[in-house]
Amino acid sequence: MKNQNSENLQVHETVEEREWIVGRNPVIEALKSGRPVHKLLIAKGEKEGSVIKIIQMAKDAGIPIQEADRRKMDQTVPGETHQGVIAQVAAYAYAELSDVLAAAEGKPNALVILLDGLQDPHNLGSILRTAHAVGADGVVIPKRRSVGLTATVAKTSAGAIEHVPVCRVSNLNQTLAILKEHGFWAMAADMAGDRSLYEADMKGRLAIVVGSEGEGVSRLVRENCDFVISIPMVGDMSSLNASVATGVILYEILRQNGHGKRMTAK
Repeated sequence: MKNQNSENLQVHETVEEREWIVGRNPVIEALKSGRPVHKLLIAKGEKEGSVIKIIQMAKDAGIPIQEADRRKMDQTVPGETHQGVIAQVAAYAYAELSDVLAAAEGKPNALVILLDGLQDPHNLGSILRTAHAVGADGVVIPKRRSVGLTATVAKTSAGAIEHVPVCRVSNLNQTLAILKEHGFWAMAADMAGDRSLYEADMKGRLAIVVGSEGEGVSRLVRENCDFVISIPMVGDMSSLNASVATGVILYEILRQNGHGKRMTAK
């Protein structure tokens, strides 16, 4: 479900002036979201399947379409699997925390995800994809020592980047304090948590903090949370991949709040 507030996000900062969206599904999601697209590159000879839909959507939106040599497209986005479709767009814009709070307004089971020092763009993209799937109201990342919104993040998110508000803040602890003022409980995910994921009550307005791939949640941020949960581990691995751990937690939150009914405001 598309976040109704995502169309009205205040644009305050961007990564660069231009970005490339690579691959058929990400391009379709960008076109569906109404994001400004400067031009569309289609590999010569690609006129079947979803490419037909993409071309028609671009024509309907008045977007310039260019046929391009596949080798030139490979050079434009080296190392990426573009599937014969590339869109040049304005850089990804970050939301303000006020936008995330507006998206969560009036929702008894609002959900905000804070990422403490995440470095891997593939993890961020995967988390955005899961966040959109469970109806999260926004994702918060720090301005320093954290991956930002890049083309790799967009590709990995499979289009979710177009629908989930992402804001960058200077201080996660101050952000937690603001979220608490708006009725959120703060929960950190850490292997040394004081209770299991399946023993914790995660109903209600919740801000969940997930740490970096190597360091986890920083000490001060963890201390500013109301409680800390861990994911039970049976095998010999000491921890899960950050995006996998986040997915496990988000779906347990969704389950506790009545599956797909979590987003219903009363």
